[in-house]
Amino acid sequence: MNGPEDWDRYGPQDPEEPGHPCPGRGERPRIPSPRRPAEDQGPLPDVRPPRPDESPPEEQEVPTDQETPGGRDAPQEPRAPEPRRTSEDAATEKDGTTDQDPAGAGLPEPPHAVLKSLLGAWALAACSPEETAAVEAHLTDCAACADEALRLRDAVGLLHPADSLDLDPLLRSRVLENCLGRRPARIPVPEWAGPYDAETAKLDALLRDMGESEWRAPVRLRWFENDREAVRTTTVAGVIGHLMSVDGLVATALGLPDPLGAEVPEDAPTDPTERTLAYWRTGVHEESPLATREPWREQSHALIRTVAFAGRGVAELAVPYGDFRLPLRDSLLERAFECWVHAGDIADAVDYPYEAPAAHHMHGMVDLAARLLPSALAVRRRAGLAAPPRRLVEAGTPGRTLHLEVEGSGGGHWYIALDSPGALGTPDRTVAHIALDSVEFCQLAAGHVSPEDAAAGQHGERDAIREVLFATASLSRL
Repeated sequence: MNGPEDWDRYGPQDPEEPGHPCPGRGERPRIPSPRRPAEDQGPLPDVRPPRPDESPPEEQEVPTDQETPGGRDAPQEPRAPEPRRTSEDAATEKDGTTDQDPAGAGLPEPPHAVLKSLLGAWALAACSPEETAAVEAHLTDCAACADEALRLRDAVGLLHPADSLDLDPLLRSRVLENCLGRRPARIPVPEWAGPYDAETAKLDALLRDMGESEWRAPVRLRWFENDREAVRTTTVAGVIGHLMSVDGLVATALGLPDPLGAEVPEDAPTDPTERTLAYWRTGVHEESPLATREPWREQSHALIRTVAFAGRGVAELAVPYGDFRLPLRDSLLERAFECWVHAGDIADAVDYPYEAPAAHHMHGMVDLAARLLPSALAVRRRAGLAAPPRRLVEAGTPGRTLHLEVEGSGGGHWYIALDSPGALGTPDRTVAHIALDSVEFCQLAAGHVSPEDAAAGQHGERDAIREVLFATASLSRL
């Protein structure tokens, strides 16, 4: 039952009685719980001032006492007190303009933990205007945060100024140009062209830092001709011109321009010696020695590029050398051998150390010389410089054989047919044995060591050993 106390405390309890807050319902009115402050909900609220073209939100009409169910005495939801109006507010309303405080004036101050977490961003000037104003207002009241903010601001001053993360669009082209200027781009090179590529690069490294006086340094060239040592003196520039002239035989076989141009000798256009003499007669290497390196290096690069892009069939392309021809794979190996030999001549002239080729490249050079020895023996017999064969054998059949053993880097064992270029050298038909160091053998094939002075271990027929040593020296030329 409802008593007077109930009436005074809750109002009428009967829903049908006048003054009941919810007519028709038998429940008691509930008092809403207090709302949580805005700063406890997370980061600072994002107060955005209204745009000029945006109309302010419509205010919700608040029912009057007469419209409120239950009358004047019904319990009402608590309201926040309205802020006091100042004279500036009145002047603003009179002018018809409203200024929104960018700092979020009138909003509750964020808690201490939130403001402390913003100190790093504030020191880097990465806070929003509202956050900046809140932090700076907090620093006037909190000594600990003020000290921390001062320390962070000093630390920011030690950082480098911020640079743009956008790369220069021309940076890639400049880097590539600089790299290609220092070292040409690598392309897949056939294995048989690797020795020429390596030896030309080594010689170019030797020439790169030489001055004009060194380019004019005298170089002594030696080779073996008619069973006698031949000598000719030129300059470093003259040696490079010699290499370029003979490399021109490979270039013309590949369809590239001849470096001699109109200076090609008409009577012997493919003879290496005549081509070299024709180049020396122009005197280019004496007038401008430093200008000799660039065309030689460009030609060697062109040869490597052409060979790399030509395909497999180009390896058997014939390259003429006067009276004989070599397939391109052997021709580039021969050019690598001569490049290494003459690079050693240049290094001796300028008193600079020079290394031998890599072991697998050295093995290829020794193998080429060993394969050419039967033909060299036949040429010497036709010229009357060697004794005739003891017996003739058919091509492809075994004959008298010399066992050539080359020791050291790139060495191996070869069996040289003595009686005919077409005969087969076999171990069971061996009549003599020669043992040489790999560098010593190459120096003999280059004409830098005479056959009599070659430090060779010998065993078997003396005539066969002598003929093979002299045939090896006869492979050399200017």
